[in-house]
Amino acid sequence: MSPRRVARCASLRKVYGSGDTAVAALDGVDVELFAGEFVALTGPSGSGKSTLLHLLGAMDTPSEGLIEVDGQSLTGLDDEAASRFRCERLGFVFQFFHLMPSLSAWENVALPARFAGAERAESEARSREGLARVGLPALAERFPDQMSGGQQQRVAIARALINDPALVLADEPTGNLDHVAGAEVLELLAELGAERGSAVLVATHDPAVTAAATRAIRLVDGKLDTDDEPAR
Repeated sequence: MSPRRVARCASLRKVYGSGDTAVAALDGVDVELFAGEFVALTGPSGSGKSTLLHLLGAMDTPSEGLIEVDGQSLTGLDDEAASRFRCERLGFVFQFFHLMPSLSAWENVALPARFAGAERAESEARSREGLARVGLPALAERFPDQMSGGQQQRVAIARALINDPALVLADEPTGNLDHVAGAEVLELLAELGAERGSAVLVATHDPAVTAAATRAIRLVDGKLDTDDEPAR
């Protein structure tokens, strides 16, 4: 049985500016992502990685082309619909964690569930379950400044997965971590994404991420350069 397709981009273009100053950040990109995949998105700075993440994350709209995530076309969504879609069907992990400093670990993890309409008791239970799954059940009451970088990133992963998203988008998730913590984060992302049937797309410059991926996509000058299994 073929894996479920989670996301698709077809003939995707994103142009900034107009006329003589127009720059194509993405130029005719075709990508498919499938449930359970852990995909590295690579390429030099300025190649279009962040633009592709923003488009797949319903944070920007394409100039041309098609984007579908979890069977939903992202073209033409208004701000409210895009915000709701991000909350309910997408998960995000960032390089600098972006935890709310005034909230405890479990409160940070619970935020997407609360935004999606879950009651406080339900969101807390799911949050604590998520923290246990990333190995931090004892840190539920701690605040971000009481945790290491690796622990904060684990909290961010639990937060990204609390609503069982179809697609998880990670932007340099190991960039602010040491080698050991980075390897642990990669393992968690891959394991938990596969466990939930999510596709995980990781924009990275880190060779360790590419080596750990099931597939590597490389962009160069806004175009798809390679899309294949990385060399082991």
